Amino acid sequence: MSIHLLKRRIPRGGELLPVIGLGTWQSFDKEPSEELSKVLATFYEGGGKLIDSSPMYGKSEETVGSLIATRRKDFFVATKVWTRGEKQGFAQMEESFRKLQTRKVDLMQIHNLVDWRIHLHTLRMMKEQGRIRYIGVTHYAPSSFGELTLAIRDRAVDFVQLPYSAFTRTAEDGILAEAADRGVAVIVNRPFEEGALLRRLRAKALPTVAAELGCFSWAELLLKFILARPEVTCVIPATSNPVHMREILRAGTGRLPDERERESIAMAARG
Repeated sequence: MSIHLLKRRIPRGGELLPVIGLGTWQSFDKEPSEELSKVLATFYEGGGKLIDSSPMYGKSEETVGSLIATRRKDFFVATKVWTRGEKQGFAQMEESFRKLQTRKVDLMQIHNLVDWRIHLHTLRMMKEQGRIRYIGVTHYAPSSFGELTLAIRDRAVDFVQLPYSAFTRTAEDGILAEAADRGVAVIVNRPFEEGALLRRLRAKALPTVAAELGCFSWAELLLKFILARPEVTCVIPATSNPVHMREILRAGTGRLPDERERESIAMAARG
């Protein structure tokens, strides 16, 4: 599969990261399988690197760890801490290292800001020790953008993960600009509103802007809408289907929409 993914620099460090990542919520909460192995092979062959997981995602960490064990260096592995208390947080992260079969995680994030001030202290130490490369904070709800903003103003935070889509555009009201001003990379979750947006649009014809952008599906169009924002470093749709993975990867290639085209996409998605 010949795909040349767009890459963007992580502000702190300058490392290039492909703009299409892979989320694992629900999609990888199962035993390793040939189908999931094909998803990861398609992702890698298409130029993808960032795989995002969490202890909250059931078996996802363990399944990912098993499937990439022999090629760990091919991927940018991100996971999260999702518990309260310094001791409990450290223990949970050690368990994540075990499940992922790695001694080092590229990005450790504080999931949904749970006890984030306590965990930031631990993550700083782990970064100094070389156990993690980057520190992040996440949330799934725009109502938490105020607290997310407080967290990214802490100079220790390298990444913020937040929801953003053509339907839910709250991130445009300030947090994307705040992240850019602070030199914080942005990972976008819920680009399809947990699949609800795609299900609603499934029977609707693509708008004319799709042809202008070389898009053959709503998934591609919705992802290009997000990636057109320069503050976005990477978007992480989840899938357990290799065919869908190819479709998702195409969104990270070719021309991105200008502002007029973005508004056309948003209007079509909301209408």
